[in-house]
Amino acid sequence: MNFPSPFYRWRPHPWHGLDAGPKAPKEVNAFIELSPFDLVKYEVDKETGYLRVDRPQRSSSQPPSLYGFIPRTFCGERVHLLSPKSTRGDGDPLDICVISERPITKSEIILTARVIGGIQMIDDGEADDKIIAILHNDYFWHKANDLSDIPQVLIDRLLHYFSTYKLTPGKEESTFIAGVFGAEQAWKVVDAALKDYEETYGS
Repeated sequence: MNFPSPFYRWRPHPWHGLDAGPKAPKEVNAFIELSPFDLVKYEVDKETGYLRVDRPQRSSSQPPSLYGFIPRTFCGERVHLLSPKSTRGDGDPLDICVISERPITKSEIILTARVIGGIQMIDDGEADDKIIAILHNDYFWHKANDLSDIPQVLIDRLLHYFSTYKLTPGKEESTFIAGVFGAEQAWKVVDAALKDYEETYGS
């Protein structure tokens, strides 16, 4: 039997086994862990690659976009240096929020997205940037090439979600938004995360 190339006889690990995308850092693959309809926070288990239940959403906020990570990225020293208010990278794959006109209700999917900006977030001192991207071939958003090309209300929803999604009554807040940035800075962050991954895990 002739198999396509590449062919995976077993399911690849979504962080280490998938590709970041042939046009990274401007156009990337994304593995989606959360849809805007999820009331439970799911996260890829680093050992098995399967989705693990992390926690129920702690407030009434729901993710305003698809949310996941870019494969073969790692938030290490290079990502930290692009986030002056952080003390280190968070040691996780680089998070990505993907905007789509059509509702996508499934998670644990792979898609291609155009990077247009990002949110510089600090979580317990660690750089925890959120890349913002547009679903590839989304005709509604095809002219959006930078954060300035999308309505401010969408950015405000993302900022509100990430400002509140870890809030716990009675506990001191450990996260804050240090700023937002456009496409060129976002490409630098993605590139830094790709190089941090290669240095940590190899090519």
